[in-house]
Amino acid sequence: MHSVAVLAFDGISPFHLSIPGLVFGRIGTSTAASAPYRVHTCAETPGIVCTPGDFELYVRHGLDTLAAADTVVVPSWRPDLEPTPEVRDAVRTAHDRGARVVGLCLGAFAIASTGLADGREITTHWSAAARLSAAFPAVRVRADRLWTDLGDLVTSAGVAAALDCCLHLVRSDHGSRMATELARTLVLAPYRGGSQAQYIPVAVPDDTDDDPIEHAMVWARGHLSEPIDLDGWARTALMSRRTFTRRFRERTGSSPQQWLLQQRVDRARLLLESTDDTMDRVAADAGLGTAVNLRHHFHRTLGLSPAAHRAAFKNN
Repeated sequence: MHSVAVLAFDGISPFHLSIPGLVFGRIGTSTAASAPYRVHTCAETPGIVCTPGDFELYVRHGLDTLAAADTVVVPSWRPDLEPTPEVRDAVRTAHDRGARVVGLCLGAFAIASTGLADGREITTHWSAAARLSAAFPAVRVRADRLWTDLGDLVTSAGVAAALDCCLHLVRSDHGSRMATELARTLVLAPYRGGSQAQYIPVAVPDDTDDDPIEHAMVWARGHLSEPIDLDGWARTALMSRRTFTRRFRERTGSSPQQWLLQQRVDRARLLLESTDDTMDRVAADAGLGTAVNLRHHFHRTLGLSPAAHRAAFKNN
């Protein structure tokens, strides 16, 4: 059972605090009993923790909870609040022991204060990126990503991106099938890549029946194993290639080709986890053509080979 420690503090947003418990512990869902994570909320001083709302929270556990955690989550933070030496030491000690450290949204401020991100790249909410960069010049701050996963250190943008990031960690730990089923339970998009833009310049139409880009995305997911040329794909949306490319980027924050490649890599990941098909068959069914292409794109996107990914999930 993977242990997750979630750090609460005075002024914590109840929504941000609930995200790790909802995604990792499935708290409040019908599948909570089968959650593969054990989630504990802790605070520097156990007891009453204030919130911005008209209610308070009672936290039973202290910082010693971090000592046994496999993952430590800081769900947002107050940029004007300097973490105490005790908090910084507890997070650093957990990291040195091998725990994965996760900062959601403004939690990047607390993570940066520990020095764990010095010389490295982290993500936070776009509106706070300049302030974070000025406060911690040794850190490379990304305001154009949903999350950054360095393995031992994971940071995300805010609100919905924090949900996406936690789902990404479930996918990394337990595979695409579990993450997709959990997303379905939570009524979330099954996958948004970390490299996706934090915000979409043009609002999504209220009625997706009137959204030709959404129709084109659904069509592409149903034809991943087939060659998809941009001109033909644009015609499914009744648009020219140029208009389709522009509207797609406005709708998703990425180019059609980038989005399509990510869908194919994710399909390959699911096939590697759930079948014994050969690499050539997985590549063909995912629309990546050959095993050589599969290995290239899989390693470039996920940082490991298809064979290593399959072996990791067979050993789980």
